[in-house]
Amino acid sequence: MQVFGKFSTNFDMDYLVEQYMYINESEDEKITVDDLENMLKKKRKHVAGTVFLYNPEVSPVGHKMSRFLQEDGFDRYDKFVPLNESPKDYVLNAGFKEHYKGKLVEIRYIFNYNRENIEPTPILEEFDADLDKISSTQLTRYDKQLNYIDIPNIRLSGKFVFFGMGNKYDRHHKAIIAYVRALSEHVNKLDKNVVFMYDNNYDPDECIERAYYLSPFAGGKAREIRANAVKEIFKTVPPQRVKI
Repeated sequence: MQVFGKFSTNFDMDYLVEQYMYINESEDEKITVDDLENMLKKKRKHVAGTVFLYNPEVSPVGHKMSRFLQEDGFDRYDKFVPLNESPKDYVLNAGFKEHYKGKLVEIRYIFNYNRENIEPTPILEEFDADLDKISSTQLTRYDKQLNYIDIPNIRLSGKFVFFGMGNKYDRHHKAIIAYVRALSEHVNKLDKNVVFMYDNNYDPDECIERAYYLSPFAGGKAREIRANAVKEIFKTVPPQRVKI
């Protein structure tokens, strides 16, 4: 497994605007950034699918997690760079490695702001306020293009979409709820195999309607259950929805 990303910055804030995971064909095989960019010229051939998560908490190789990478000497904005691997990457890779060796998987986020532990914080209040203005000419706290998904014009490569951005949205954040439900509704109308894990609270159709998509990452007793569910989802081709 190798992970690559592209950071952009505005107003002293860093956003991860593109990310791909490469599933190595063998332990010895590695690709370079140039290889990645060449593969992305033919996305239909090389990108297997897309994963949606909540927000990035990642760092480039050679740097630690930072709220503003420029202060740590990072100067490769708007260019693909290798990313440090994380436990979350290992969970996803364990699911992909059986059937997607030699392929790329795109990792996307409902919010691209690169920061740890944004739930629950005042940041979500700001996101909610921003999303109320997103279709207007009003200024937003976070960059409209860099932080948020342009849902009507979204483009996805590959055959599957794995929704894993979570299921717990504060009921007071009405704009965030509307945003994730709009994303869910739109993507489910596309010609993609949409998969996720779900539980006894809702059936799959209700999950889609409510954007109730359990995260593949959890703590405590749920950690292994969620990780095993990822493997089960991608055990078959095409992947399947899994109840936990």
